[in-house]
Amino acid sequence: MRKKIFITAALVAVLLGTYVIAGGDKTKETAKQTTADIKQLVNNYSSGKLNAKSASITSDQLTVTADNNNKTTYNLPKNEFFVSIAPYVNKTHPCATHSLTGCQGEMANEKFNVTITDRDGKVVIQDELQSFDNGFIDFWLPRDQTFHVKIEQGGKSSESEISTFEDDDTCISTMKLT
Repeated sequence: MRKKIFITAALVAVLLGTYVIAGGDKTKETAKQTTADIKQLVNNYSSGKLNAKSASITSDQLTVTADNNNKTTYNLPKNEFFVSIAPYVNKTHPCATHSLTGCQGEMANEKFNVTITDRDGKVVIQDELQSFDNGFIDFWLPRDQTFHVKIEQGGKSSESEISTFEDDDTCISTMKLT
């Protein structure tokens, strides 16, 4: 009986060890990325230069799930907040946490005049920007602030307040151009 218990325990230990060594835990933390690396990684998923089963971004982490279901999380910069905005005219979708590989906005590859100001009226961004294939425009803004966003195109515009506090939305799909 002892021999049977020992063999069973040894078999379980070998199988568990093989599972962990082979990546069966399927989650890893990548902490050695620089801010520039993380921003480039986010840009590459947004623009479609990199593909994954999924890549989503919260107020503090980017989580990438590879085609083999391995998940990698990346901590976002401490002083910057990621937000992606999809202006629209006719069609949108409800969204709070942006999926870099799944969200699709109506106005892909179109140019917009964007002005973002802080609470004091200081211009943070004022530029003509083009949306990605997914119809979104990505921004890195200072954390823990509230901003006024104005997006214009072809005589239509939309204005909204957004904020960059912990747990705020990273996906803004409510800015209808009228």
